[in-house]
Amino acid sequence: MLKYICRRLLHMIPVVIIMSICIFGIMKMAPGDGVGYNLSPKATPEQKVAERKRLGYDRPVYEQYLRWVGRTVQGDLGDSSIYKQPVSRIIRPFIWNSFKLNVVCFLFSYLISIPLGIICAVKQYSKWDNFWSVFSTFGISMPGFFFALLLIYLFSVKIPLFPINGMQTPGLNASGMTAALDQLNHMVLPAIVIVIGGLAGLLRYTRTSMLEVIKQDYIRTARSKGLKEKVVIYKHAFRNALIPIITMIGFEIPALFSGFVILETIFLWPGIGKILMDAIYRRDYNLVMALNLFFATLTLLGNLLADIGYAAVDPRIKVE
Repeated sequence: MLKYICRRLLHMIPVVIIMSICIFGIMKMAPGDGVGYNLSPKATPEQKVAERKRLGYDRPVYEQYLRWVGRTVQGDLGDSSIYKQPVSRIIRPFIWNSFKLNVVCFLFSYLISIPLGIICAVKQYSKWDNFWSVFSTFGISMPGFFFALLLIYLFSVKIPLFPINGMQTPGLNASGMTAALDQLNHMVLPAIVIVIGGLAGLLRYTRTSMLEVIKQDYIRTARSKGLKEKVVIYKHAFRNALIPIITMIGFEIPALFSGFVILETIFLWPGIGKILMDAIYRRDYNLVMALNLFFATLTLLGNLLADIGYAAVDPRIKVE
């Protein structure tokens, strides 16, 4: 297993290099640059030329790329033209804010949808199955931004139970449990939108995967041996049905840190998705390149964790 992980990590190096070239190349092909955001609107052409030279934009593209890669490897992601601070210092709190919201939604989605999906598969075409099938269809088809606005209208405007937006109450100078509870109160509405959207898709995925497994010959053989139904379902069937679910978990790893751009904008949640869009609109290229490279690396790590998970749940899969 250790050799496999090390080999996969080594294989990721050329992939990361190719991704970095693509990210850097796309940003360089975009119109304009970040020079104007570092200067006053009244800056003279000479000042703009001097600033461009200071940032290294006057050098060949390949040299700019090599300098950027060299700084990135050393942990220097450059300075943000919007925030006037190092990018590495800026993204930490925003990534943490997105992670806090997404990990809660991730846990709730999987803890609820997997048991429901198993029950729906076992009780196929029952009233229980029909109800959750309709619910999952509703959850998948409902646009997240519309559902978010509907919740704000119902539970923040008409019935003021939860805050409209933000991560904490303005002017609240609290710490400890009081601050945590206030943050949880602000987290309720965006969490509901994310959980219902994720739960609906995962429930259908789990149900379909279980239906394929429980019709297999080895499940009938296990039942014919007199094993209890719970043992057949949860020990034999569910373990094999986990393989496609693990694939989804691998894809969810980047989402834990990447945030939801539209929802973070609607709820004014200070997450990484919102600042990424702000950086794109305002041409903060160092911030955009750092975040895209971070998300791409997380995707590769998610795939690696999924491959390791396959070997853990299915003895037929050998990791060599």
